Amino acid sequence: MSLQPDDVFNFSWLGKPIDARPLFAPELASLLDVLRRLRRDEWSRAAVPGWTVHDLAAHILGDYHGRLGWSTESHQRIKAAGETLEAFIHRVNQEWVDLHADRSPAELIGGLELAGTRVARQFEGIDLDAAGLGVSWAGADPAPKWLDIAREFTEYWTHRQQIRHATGQDTDPEPDALSAVLDTFMRALPHTLRHTHAPAGTQLQVILEGSAAGTWTVTATADHWSLAEPPSGRPAASLHLDSETAWRLCTRGIDPGTALSRARISGERRIAEAACQIVSIVY
Repeated sequence: MSLQPDDVFNFSWLGKPIDARPLFAPELASLLDVLRRLRRDEWSRAAVPGWTVHDLAAHILGDYHGRLGWSTESHQRIKAAGETLEAFIHRVNQEWVDLHADRSPAELIGGLELAGTRVARQFEGIDLDAAGLGVSWAGADPAPKWLDIAREFTEYWTHRQQIRHATGQDTDPEPDALSAVLDTFMRALPHTLRHTHAPAGTQLQVILEGSAAGTWTVTATADHWSLAEPPSGRPAASLHLDSETAWRLCTRGIDPGTALSRARISGERRIAEAACQIVSIVY
């Protein structure tokens, strides 16, 4: 199932809009608090494959600069001929991290505070209904601005958790941020199920449990899956996951097999298993 050309600018299938704009300033404050508390040796700990905590902090700074349109003569974000989106993103991210390898923790923290504050202010006046940057993992290009901005928020939040985990801390349980992250990640469900065929009207419920509980219903239509349709009767399948498993699955902190081993499934297992292939990052 796939979207037709006439559906490109009809964003209703992505579900109810999310307003993540008020979350950027608190997220920045939480990040700065984490970084300022780090010991010198913790900056060199592995945070994600191939990157230390220092590298990841530099990467977040690069994300901020990208949103603000800042650049340097030695770091131009230009896509090479024939380069895939994934390859381009990974290349420019690594180039930016390499460029900032010699920055001190204090310099990174200062840069993050300056740029992060400007990003939060920039988003305050954004029209959420306008067309924004594409969100490949949701199958939306362009995407509505609300999803573009919410996706950006999930990036910052996820990277902060990776820094926390690398330094022996658990996931931040603050429910408002986690709820927004999970709500955003679930917008990948229609795209995830695009090759899963089912009669029109077939519904899958994804139920996340924990401090950021929620339920999302995705419905098969004639030519794609949609989050716009309200629940109607008993779903063909239900997938229950705890919120920690869900966000780690969406960011590939755990694999689908591990998520399935923790899940409770009822109804048509093939649909629920297909939903566990969800990825809500460029991967």
